Amino acid sequence: MSFIRLSLLASILLGLVSCSTLPPEKPVVPTKPVVTPGDLPKTEVSPALRPTTFNALPGWKADNQREAWPAFQSSCSVLIRRVNWKNACAAAASVDSNNDDAVRQFFETYFTPYQVTNPDGSDNGLVTGYYEPLLRGARKRGGPYQTPLHRVPDDILTIDLASVYPELKGMRLRGRLVGNKVVAYPSRAEMAQSNSLAGKEILWVDDPIEAFFLQVQGSGRVQLADGKEIVRVAYADQNGQPYKSIGRYLVDKGEMTLDQASAQSIKAWVIANPGRQQELLNANPSYVFFREEKVIDPKVGPKGAMGVPLTPQRSIAIDPQYIPLGAPVFLATTQPNSNAALQRLVMAQDTGGAIKNAVRADYFWGFGAQAGELAGRMKQRGTMWVLLPK
Repeated sequence: MSFIRLSLLASILLGLVSCSTLPPEKPVVPTKPVVTPGDLPKTEVSPALRPTTFNALPGWKADNQREAWPAFQSSCSVLIRRVNWKNACAAAASVDSNNDDAVRQFFETYFTPYQVTNPDGSDNGLVTGYYEPLLRGARKRGGPYQTPLHRVPDDILTIDLASVYPELKGMRLRGRLVGNKVVAYPSRAEMAQSNSLAGKEILWVDDPIEAFFLQVQGSGRVQLADGKEIVRVAYADQNGQPYKSIGRYLVDKGEMTLDQASAQSIKAWVIANPGRQQELLNANPSYVFFREEKVIDPKVGPKGAMGVPLTPQRSIAIDPQYIPLGAPVFLATTQPNSNAALQRLVMAQDTGGAIKNAVRADYFWGFGAQAGELAGRMKQRGTMWVLLPK
């Protein structure tokens, strides 16, 4: 990239500081070029990936990989249009999905495992969890329903830098136009102070903390007050501000230790410190906007960044800078707050603002309170292998 381009890009970034990697908040607004499905050339693999063998994957033969097959087929519905994935996805149509040995043999025949390593050379990283929560809400404000969920505001701009510079593929800026100048879109605190989102409410819910964690999860369901309808609120956009952990904020303030920081402990802290609730929420300048969707099949999960429904305990969010979106990944970690092994084949079908680094995963637990309990307590170490077509 030339010095002139670097200078111009620096000016853009300084003037629009809302370039960020999003969600889950989910999905992402990347700060670096994203590896989209199939972008890794046949003859070239990222330095973060080291080729190995299936025998090196702990628990590979013990995993019931039939459970991962529906998630893989969902990935293939997108990946089959990519040259590198076409043969493997086409061959999947003839596999006996009820035969675990046949499914395992398919992956061993058509894929090569690569151990994922971090830029510093280490091979382990953080594995957290997320889920699809259920909130209580109404279409009109009233009674306990005082916390709004917002649709995308009309004045938000999304600038795709790749339209100007192809080498910046995947880089986007969020902002708004003030006069003839593009400026950063307001932070969570700024929007709350100015009430700039008035009129953009799609639903009202009864718990501001649950609404905040809904933004962190990226999507969820809302039981409407009439008791007859459950709707899904799906990620639609984000204000472009960087995601910052409120758990980390409490740790930095000395309110809890790093080991204590979980969704459950954060909620307990808010109950004990109601006067500081808004201070805590404002520590994360990122803000997520939603769109309403019908829940046609309660068993089907929300769509991830790849555009396909997530499969409970077989889908993960990853950093697409290092792992191709949609790829099979063998994850070796432990159960939440436990040393019990969790070793299974999953699909990289989502992304998230806090998911940054090569060996970093957010494990999708599914829908409801039990999934939320597990996701909120999951903060484990793990290793990862990505499977790429031969």
